[in-house]
Order: sequence, then structure tokens, then C-alpha cells
Amino acid sequence: MSRFTFILIPGSGGSAWYWHLVAPKLEQRGHEAIPISLPAADNTAGLPEYAAAVVHAIGNREPRRVVLVAQSLAGFTAPLVCQEVPVALLVLVNAMIPKPGETPGAWWKNTRHHVARREQNRRNGRPADAPFDPLVDFFHDVPQAVVDEAWAQGEPRQSDAVFASPCTFASWPSVPTRVLIAHDDRFFPAGFQRRVAHERLGISADEMPGGHLVALSHPGELASRLDAYATDVRAA
Repeated sequence: MSRFTFILIPGSGGSAWYWHLVAPKLEQRGHEAIPISLPAADNTAGLPEYAAAVVHAIGNREPRRVVLVAQSLAGFTAPLVCQEVPVALLVLVNAMIPKPGETPGAWWKNTRHHVARREQNRRNGRPADAPFDPLVDFFHDVPQAVVDEAWAQGEPRQSDAVFASPCTFASWPSVPTRVLIAHDDRFFPAGFQRRVAHERLGISADEMPGGHLVALSHPGELASRLDAYATDVRAA
């Protein structure tokens, strides 16, 4: 079996723990899995520093054997990494997809996320402008034991600095890219994600079960999807 290295980039909070259930399942399939810790708590760290942490973790590995996996906010880090390392494949998982020069802070309005959220809240029987609730929006489909483990760690600190940091790429990197969305994502609704992927990348998204934190709620299914993507790269 040809082994790939999966570089697993977390979203807001930057905690490598997010991938702790997926990484061993990829390793069982014969791959190397490296969950990344980002300098999310650092008020001086922007997207360049996030990307530098990922590039450092990749090190001198053969780029053609590297699969970059970016969840949520990490969608803004991914193209900057791909400018430095010509990886074999980029997989965006429930991810924010940036335009050149866009900041994460501007992305919400530019993508009309607020409209999608209001519609999603109505479908879930909530007030249209219901405030964000992590248990409802993030952990609704995560097993209780994993929720308890997450709560025991405390809320990861996310500095606002990165949200003002522009994503400095001129055009999307020439790296094969897959968009994978979870059809029960309440934070980035599936229809919203499909539209953004089509508008910004011209890509038809793939879907799988789960919510926004799909690596915690469906780690086996996610690992299987990632392994299948790597198999497609190997066969190409």
C-alpha cells in the first residue's frame, strides 16, 4: 500500500485535539496522520503564521504524498500552504473558502452567511436570529462522551487577530481540490456550502453524514472518505 501523509488542520481554536478520533483511523489504513496545532491564542498571529506552522509540520516530506485537510476556518490557511508546498491533494471539510485578498472577518458578509443561518434556524424550529449555541450548532450530533471530553478541556482561545488577516493569494492554487460537506451542518448549512464552492471554485461538493464537527461525530466515515480521495490520487 502506498502511504500518504494527511496533514489535518483544525478550525477556530486551532486545537489538534479536534482530529484525535480521525488520525488513528487513517493510521489503521496505513497512512501517516499529523494533526496540527495552530497559534490561535496568539494576538500577533495571522494567516501567514498559521500557514507557517503547517509548512513546518510538513517538513521535508515528499509533497506528492501529502494530503492537506482543512476544516472550517482552516480553509483560509490552506491556499497559503499550497503556495509553499505543492501537495498531492487539498480537501476542504465544512470549510470557509476564501477569495484572493479576503479576510476571514469579511467572508461572512461576502458569502451572505447570515441569510443561510436564518433559514437554517427556521428549519430547525428556532428563532431566525437565535444566537450561536455551541451545543446546538456544533455538538448536536457528537456522542456525549466526546462532548464531555471537549468540555473538560475548556474552550480553546481564539484571538481575533486572524480575522483581520488577508488571504494573500492571487488565484486558487493549482492543486487538486475536493470539497466535502456534512449535510447536517447547522453552522455552515449544506446548501450554503454547495453554493459557495460552486461560486468560488467551480466545484461540486461531496456530502457525508454529520454536522459541523464531523471529525468528532463521524470519524470513521470521514477517515474512509479521506482514504478514498487518496486512492483516487494514487490511481490518477
